[in-house]
Amino acid sequence: MYATGDSPSVIAEREGLKQISDTGALEKIVDEIIAANPKQVEQYKGGKTTVIGFLVGQVMKQSRGQANPGTVNAILAEKLK
Repeated sequence: MYATGDSPSVIAEREGLKQISDTGALEKIVDEIIAANPKQVEQYKGGKTTVIGFLVGQVMKQSRGQANPGTVNAILAEKLK
């Protein structure tokens, strides 16, 4: 900000630092992760709820760390019912 005079939101956008909270975009990523990890999905449905951390991590990896983790957790919990 000091060097360019740009606002924080402009810098965050330019540097790809904005968090993705759009549920539509995140649902698409979550669907891809669920499809790619059937073993972990079955483990979750079988009662091993800690595996959700793995799935969240995969979403974060695919979104290059930009996904809102709270939103991702909520979407995963809903889709894995």
